Amino acid sequence: MSEKYFLQNRWKLEGKELYYYGLQSGKNLFKNSVKISGKQKEIISSLPKELSESEKKILGNLLKNQIVTEEKLIKIPKSIKEAHFCKNCCANDFIIPGLEFDENGLCPMCRSAKETEHLKSVVPIIKDIPHSDKSRFDVALFYTGGKDSTFLLYYLAKVKKLRVLALTWEIPFISESAKQSIENAKKCFSNVEFITRKMSDNDLRKIYTKLYELSENTCACPSLAYILFYPELVANKIPYFMAGNEPVQMLGLYYNHMAPKFVYHLGENKFLSGLINFVRIITLHPPLKSGQIQTLMTMKQLSKKSSIVMDFFGYSNPLVSNIVKAISEVPELLPPFKKAIRSSSRSGNIPAFVHLDFDEICDGKYDWKNIKKILVEECGWVPPASDKKALHTSCKIERCKDHSQFIRFYNCRSKMIPFSALEISLASRNNLNSKEEIMYEMEHFLGFSLEEIPECSIMCEYFKEKK
Repeated sequence: MSEKYFLQNRWKLEGKELYYYGLQSGKNLFKNSVKISGKQKEIISSLPKELSESEKKILGNLLKNQIVTEEKLIKIPKSIKEAHFCKNCCANDFIIPGLEFDENGLCPMCRSAKETEHLKSVVPIIKDIPHSDKSRFDVALFYTGGKDSTFLLYYLAKVKKLRVLALTWEIPFISESAKQSIENAKKCFSNVEFITRKMSDNDLRKIYTKLYELSENTCACPSLAYILFYPELVANKIPYFMAGNEPVQMLGLYYNHMAPKFVYHLGENKFLSGLINFVRIITLHPPLKSGQIQTLMTMKQLSKKSSIVMDFFGYSNPLVSNIVKAISEVPELLPPFKKAIRSSSRSGNIPAFVHLDFDEICDGKYDWKNIKKILVEECGWVPPASDKKALHTSCKIERCKDHSQFIRFYNCRSKMIPFSALEISLASRNNLNSKEEIMYEMEHFLGFSLEEIPECSIMCEYFKEKK
């Protein structure tokens, strides 16, 4: 008796290709699409069904891989309790549906740990920031009151004793602990100038409404902060600025297929830097220093609908592209931003986008328990109500972002793996927290749920209010 054949779970027919919504192992890590012929598409479109010998021949290598019998269908867990976990970290096939494991039970992140250990940052890493003679400030950073940006503020201002400009975009969803942390920081740092910007609720609701339509959440950090503050950075001739990302956030971009390996070493590529500067010189623009090319790429990406370079290499960042589309709902935001980009490019007065290796400046390991004690004692930092929360500490609706990214990916509506799923897996791989602590945070503080979480009402109530 003939068997029925099915399209394997997590594979979806999209145009002239099959696309895999998951993270494959080994050499197939980023090979998520398979091109198919017209005849193959016709057969796949009619599945599930019994296949004739001629149809099997047409399908060829797709059989037993993308096209399988019912007993070979991968079961997708419906809860964390049903999940299959990596042998080494907390990555599992519930928070990352379609996650594959190798013959040793390792997830792709653990399997490729050695070959990705040098992928520290998509912007240049520096160790020391010199005193600036051209500005009142040596460095600027985006300050949210969360743990990472507070640690960065502490390190720059108290340890390195630099003149710091701290920029805070006041969002409607800032947590109470982050608000108090910001106020306390203003009293603790005499060499820091704090600037806060708040968009009008009417404009912000327009952006959030469109962004929710595209992404099912309203998370626009830090992209909107770049747009609001870049003219300020240029006007103050800021030599360097930082965003305050911990290592796992940077590495997550690679596993989400948003940043190829060469981007992590762009500043070290002398040929490319030389080529870019040659073009700038013959077009009467000053050459760029390390970090400045990353600044211009970041800012120009936000002022346009797509990145030509990243599109060419097959990489995309739906987070940014959706925010760019949402920003178009308030077109008045862009002219000052674009003017600042043009003027800084012509003058060479471009703040260099740089990064500090948190592990390196913490003697090899960014240990949250030790860092937390320093932040409380030296910065007046106020931790979240639960002392077991470690990944996100500054926003009331962070779980909404987690939840929407998870639901969209789980249901194959988005090709973007939930960022928190990657970050918490990488954190456990690198032993930043115990497995018990990681599991507790995964179950109680992140948005990995098939049911809508309570925090979503906070988000929706704001952007649906009358203008």
